[in-house]
Amino acid sequence: MDWLIKTLQENPGLAIFMTIALGFFIGKFKYKTFSLGSVTSVLLVGVIVGQLKIDISDDLKQIFFLIFLFSVGYSVGPQFFNSLKKSGLPQLLFTFLIAVFGLLVTWWLGKMMGYNAGQAAGLLAGAQTISAVIGVGQDTIGSLDISAAEKESMQSSVAVCYAVTYLFGTIGTAFLLAQVGPLFWGGLKKARQQCIDLEKKMGLPGKDQYTMISPYSNIVFRAYNLKPGAFAIGKTSAEIDKHFFDLGHRIYVYKMRKKDSSKVEDVDPNYRFQEHDDIVLQGNGPYVISIMKDFGHEIYDPELLKFKVENIKILLTNKKVHGMTVHQLGQQRPDLKVSLVKITRGGMELPLTPQTVIHKGDMLYLIGSKEDVDDAVKLLGFPDVSTEKTDMISVGIGILIGGIIGLLTLQIGKMELSLSASGGALIAGLFLGWLRSKHPTFAQVPEPALWIMTNLGLNTFIAVVGITAAPSFVEGFKEVGASLFLIGALASAIPVILGLFMARYIFKFNAPLGLGCCCGARVTTAGLPAVEDALQSNLPALGYTVTYAVGNTLLIICGIIVVFLFS
Repeated sequence: MDWLIKTLQENPGLAIFMTIALGFFIGKFKYKTFSLGSVTSVLLVGVIVGQLKIDISDDLKQIFFLIFLFSVGYSVGPQFFNSLKKSGLPQLLFTFLIAVFGLLVTWWLGKMMGYNAGQAAGLLAGAQTISAVIGVGQDTIGSLDISAAEKESMQSSVAVCYAVTYLFGTIGTAFLLAQVGPLFWGGLKKARQQCIDLEKKMGLPGKDQYTMISPYSNIVFRAYNLKPGAFAIGKTSAEIDKHFFDLGHRIYVYKMRKKDSSKVEDVDPNYRFQEHDDIVLQGNGPYVISIMKDFGHEIYDPELLKFKVENIKILLTNKKVHGMTVHQLGQQRPDLKVSLVKITRGGMELPLTPQTVIHKGDMLYLIGSKEDVDDAVKLLGFPDVSTEKTDMISVGIGILIGGIIGLLTLQIGKMELSLSASGGALIAGLFLGWLRSKHPTFAQVPEPALWIMTNLGLNTFIAVVGITAAPSFVEGFKEVGASLFLIGALASAIPVILGLFMARYIFKFNAPLGLGCCCGARVTTAGLPAVEDALQSNLPALGYTVTYAVGNTLLIICGIIVVFLFS
């Protein structure tokens, strides 16, 4: 044991990675929809490891935090700027008010309790579940005109107060949104009914249908032998395709083989099908399977089903398509035999229905023949070509210029205000992420690289914070522990209740959208699955993506403001 301690003291990098590994391991454990998560687990493990008195340079912490904030901004940039347009203004305003309430409640409670700037920043970070405020709070405290001892004390208290308040911030917020939230819409039963009504309106099948296979996540190719009297007999492929399109289903005749023939052919648009012809249907699994009785007997024929299809991700950049529903998009080129497998926005998968609205910056996953997929690319935007290379020039220059801009100060009386280098890196990420959605070949950061930048950046920063704050952590916990937990509960609950009231009575959102917006504006990751589980629907995700992007940005800026309010 002595050898291990000495090794970690002499090699602090090993201590950091041990902290990250143990934190992620602990963070995997869940109780229902709640878990401590990797960030809080890494912080707590860091505090324990830090008792070994391991010295780590603050410069390392700063480097990884800048990487993290840049990557956060980059990933949500398109959604952030899209929210500034008319269609996104209600959700933008709602998120802004939630952030302001969180800031004001933190300020009021902090002043009432006599907290310093570090304690207030930690209260905001934990109660509003925004881990990044630990970094921007400490960064901003470092710019204050106070003694080095005061800075160190305040910076340590940020992590302490975050750890104390985060538990209720996560569990309490998720509970209030999932269990109390539906009461604002007349109770859980009525809220669920609103989800069912909206699902029907958007074209989602009921919960009792297609239970064997997910209706919007599986594209299938099935082969049939046309039985006597089958619906397809005497019709061309175009007539069959149009019939299903008019019913709202994108099902196509993909391949064919005439009776008494061994040759598999592409579909002849002028050919009228006859009894015992073999055909291949392409489309969403449940619909293809459910119409089997109208076509004939399903057959297993490797030769008939042996053909190539393209799977491709397309970054939506065409402004003419922006704002369309999936159904309206399909009407643009009904002749294209491509199937939309899923849509992601800011890395989150959206419910895929005919009425789902698509935005610039969304990633569309398509499957179909190469020719049709190529035509779809021309209609939609830019193919997300798999690459392992990150445009490090853009990343490096972005963080540099953003950091320099963030360090510029604004003099108001005796007070000097600035975004700090970390706030500037966030703004740079937002701008480059948005710019990439307009010019896809610029500032490319592959999704796996972005995941590493986000998670390794944040958790390395948090590990260093925990290890370096460990000596003062116990003392700080004794100083503010019990009372701060109650104050943190109030700081979490009040904005949630105000948000639910606004969503229902001022903005008049329906239940799934309103609860999803509350989850996103509060950047409560654990809240979304809890709400979806309570409502038995994934529609709240429609209100989560934009509000999460905006809320993340606004609350990080609030972390800078709260330090100045208490300094």
